[in-house]
Amino acid sequence: MIDDFNREALAIEVDLNLPAERVIRTLERVVAWRGYPTKLRMDNGPEFISLKRATWAEDNNVELEFIKPDKPTQNSFIERFNRTFRDEILDFYVFHRLSEVREVTDNWIIEYNGIRAHDSLGN
Repeated sequence: MIDDFNREALAIEVDLNLPAERVIRTLERVVAWRGYPTKLRMDNGPEFISLKRATWAEDNNVELEFIKPDKPTQNSFIERFNRTFRDEILDFYVFHRLSEVREVTDNWIIEYNGIRAHDSLGN
């Protein structure tokens, strides 16, 4: 999850699958820290198009904006972010447990937010 305005990484959820309930739980964790967003832009993955997610958004006055299928350029910043994460974390290390991936990811987010995201915006 990325903040479009300041390019800050807000959350990366690591698991073998991400059902809608898990996405909602992650959203609630970010909301507790940052407040409700006005809008969420996302692709059409099954974890994002569920009725539970739509109900969560409606209950919390959050507009949902879905990119068109097969048009990742409509969400190019997150696609670039995902590629960077994949190159620097998922493809770089050999992990034996999900807990290892989560720990490295949490540290990487701190580095990403502290250096790269804000450098691109002139700090």
